[in-house]
Amino acid sequence: MEEWAFPTRYDQDYLPDPDSPYWFPVRETMDPAERDAAVLVRLREVMEYAYANSTFYKDKWDGAGLKPADITSFEAFEQVPVVTKAEMRESQANHPPFGDYTCVDRSEIHHIHGTSGTTGAPTAFALGRRDWEVIADNQARILWGMGVRPGDTVFVAALFSLYLGSWGAMTAAERLRCNVLPFGAGAHGMTARAVNWLARIKPAAFYATPSYALRLAEVAEKEKIDPREFGLKVMFFSGEPGASVPSVRKAIEDSFGATVIDCGTMAEMTPFMSASATAGTPDGMLLWQDIVWHEVCDPDTFRTVPYGSEGTPVYTHLERTSQPMIRLASNDLTRWVLEDNPCGRTYPKLPDGVYGRIDDMIHIRGENVYPTEVDNYLRTVENYGGEHQIIVRRTGSMDEMIVRAETTLPEGQRSDFEQNTGSGLQSFLGVRVTFESVDADTLERAEHKSRRVVDERTHR
Repeated sequence: MEEWAFPTRYDQDYLPDPDSPYWFPVRETMDPAERDAAVLVRLREVMEYAYANSTFYKDKWDGAGLKPADITSFEAFEQVPVVTKAEMRESQANHPPFGDYTCVDRSEIHHIHGTSGTTGAPTAFALGRRDWEVIADNQARILWGMGVRPGDTVFVAALFSLYLGSWGAMTAAERLRCNVLPFGAGAHGMTARAVNWLARIKPAAFYATPSYALRLAEVAEKEKIDPREFGLKVMFFSGEPGASVPSVRKAIEDSFGATVIDCGTMAEMTPFMSASATAGTPDGMLLWQDIVWHEVCDPDTFRTVPYGSEGTPVYTHLERTSQPMIRLASNDLTRWVLEDNPCGRTYPKLPDGVYGRIDDMIHIRGENVYPTEVDNYLRTVENYGGEHQIIVRRTGSMDEMIVRAETTLPEGQRSDFEQNTGSGLQSFLGVRVTFESVDADTLERAEHKSRRVVDERTHR
């Protein structure tokens, strides 16, 4: 296995053979059982490192009656208690600013990022200088798998702030010896300026959230510019579900004429691109198991579920030393498989990407609905206007779901649209839905991530 050591330090001058689809051919195409055997040894090494350098992990594992030396099989590793976001927040409150799961001295911290803190105390991400180099190498390798090459221009259209996605995409592209345009996102009028810069620079690759790409296409069309004229080859996305949702994916592909790549796990798990599609396997997301160890687990027991089953992803860093996450519970939902991948890589796969967070699921009259399911259906409907809103409210003792969608039809010609779309959506979701239509360009557009669900039950 190429450059397989812990702590990790990659050759910063290395680039693959230009004709190779692989960055590390052995690691990416080897027998999965052989790679898993090497990963098991690495898991024990990472745990030994964390046990020696973090009171958080030492106390947690001592309390569970576990030692790193006990991890002699993956079944034993599944006994390691998961880490939750609540525990991380508590650790940082008790051991500010970075928590006692930080394993390096503060002088070694290179980048500080974090959550916005809009729903509580923010969580700080402390990334060491060596880790930042390793992250750049990891994600440059994944960009190579997407088909991005040295000398390509990469347009980064995401927030440059606490949000790690934009910074991760930029440092990966820099390590790959690309030209980088760190455009950003979120400011008033910025999308129209992005259209002009894209038309002018004609980059090969583009990074954003899926909802922002759809917004960009709308603005381009209003500016009388065909998004295909940007000349994009690869568009890679993270930050929210969407790029693996068939109708969203098709809408982006049709608008831009580019290959659409879904990627991303969690900011805490940077290199977050460790789950990513490739140019040769563009659907779903491959799990690059020699960068981050991905498990898909039963959300109650946190034991691994068989391939073909649904569960919640649980992640473990294999190369991070500053804030290593060891069995971090994501609270997301997905399905995984192990099958032949057209690109030749022998990694497991999330064929439908990550559906969304378990706590984003709408519980309505005994049924579970994911917002991505509504998005997937509406984008197949003729005369859909491009944006929608899901409102959940309680009427008496009953919960009610209202879907409000834009349409391109004038007000006097919407009867069939409302009836057919409402009944079709109800049949697709298997739950009663009240459907309403509004004029196109009525609902708020995303300048970064979409916010389509309004749960009025929480405000009673």
